[in-house]
Amino acid sequence: MNLHAELKIALEAVAEPGRAAPMQAYMRDQFVFLGVAAPQRRLAARGLLAGLQGVGAEVLLEHAQLLWQQPEREYQHVALDMLDMHRRQLNIAHLPALLGLARQRAWWDSVDGMAGIVGEVLQAERRRGGDGHAHMDGALRHADFWLRRIAMLHQLGWRGDTDAAWLFDAALTLAHEDEFFIRKAIGWALRDYTRHAPAEVLAFATEHRQQLSPLSYREALKHRKRLPSAVWTA
Repeated sequence: MNLHAELKIALEAVAEPGRAAPMQAYMRDQFVFLGVAAPQRRLAARGLLAGLQGVGAEVLLEHAQLLWQQPEREYQHVALDMLDMHRRQLNIAHLPALLGLARQRAWWDSVDGMAGIVGEVLQAERRRGGDGHAHMDGALRHADFWLRRIAMLHQLGWRGDTDAAWLFDAALTLAHEDEFFIRKAIGWALRDYTRHAPAEVLAFATEHRQQLSPLSYREALKHRKRLPSAVWTA
């Protein structure tokens, strides 16, 4: 029995058909679902995915492509789980394939999941002394707004490794856009960086308030009240 047949059996065994319709509605009827919640999905697939250790990036990407072609949305989530589990086998040479996957059957859930994987690959490249951000310049200006969203979000969780200049330049590059998912991404990326440098984000958002959409500005400073006032005025 091959991996995909085993995954199908494993997921169908934990599926709750009654959950499928609400899950589909939550995604605005973009996809059909088996009805498997995320914790159950990860638990059901973990052992099978762990068995792919050391198979190589090309094999992982082939599996991901096959999973992406399945009609039920859970299979794309399994593909993302797989790529994240074995992300150390990926490097910047695989970015085109990863971004190509992200453009297929794209919606915020798969795109944001891929943004995290891309971010891990680029952060690893940065720690090796490479310029990971250079590989996001094209995505930041790509005609597909989902790739622009990945570019905007790829530094989430980087904290002290965040390239603040790149982050702020990217925010201004995309600030004129009307697309909700871009405006939200700008605010989310800025808000995430407040965990490391709140004063810098406040200064940027204040200076460029007229350029940022109200949504981006509001999201960027969403957690301001949760931090000591001295942090914001330092």
